[in-house]
Amino acid sequence: MICSYCQTESSNLASECEFCGAPLKKQRPKMREFIYLEQCELPFKELSLFHTYDLLILLRLVREERTKCYHLMRSVQKGSKLIEIDSDTLAFGESEYRRYTARMRVLEGLLIDRMGYKPKRVDNKLLERLRGKIENG
Repeated sequence: MICSYCQTESSNLASECEFCGAPLKKQRPKMREFIYLEQCELPFKELSLFHTYDLLILLRLVREERTKCYHLMRSVQKGSKLIEIDSDTLAFGESEYRRYTARMRVLEGLLIDRMGYKPKRVDNKLLERLRGKIENG
């Protein structure tokens, strides 16, 4: 079996590379064709298998949804003073905001582990630069 890190050949029975000690059976993350918001609900172990580029896109989607939830929650809170809104609706808005905040923190933690920092903004410029580096190198 050939090590995906150092490219040396090891015996088929080995679970680790005989040269560098890397696990031979471990799959390296590959870029996915589509990323969608619902994937943020995946468990940590599955998210850790995502490519860094895909994690950035997912973080961008989660941050956008979290912002929408925040604005909606604030509108409902302000509107509740003018008209009667039941407490279940208010609680739902707040729980959605908290849920997306927690998911955002999981993704940011994964990115800190990989990149050493969490990007303040995930814009097209950042994604295009990263994609260029991936395709060229």
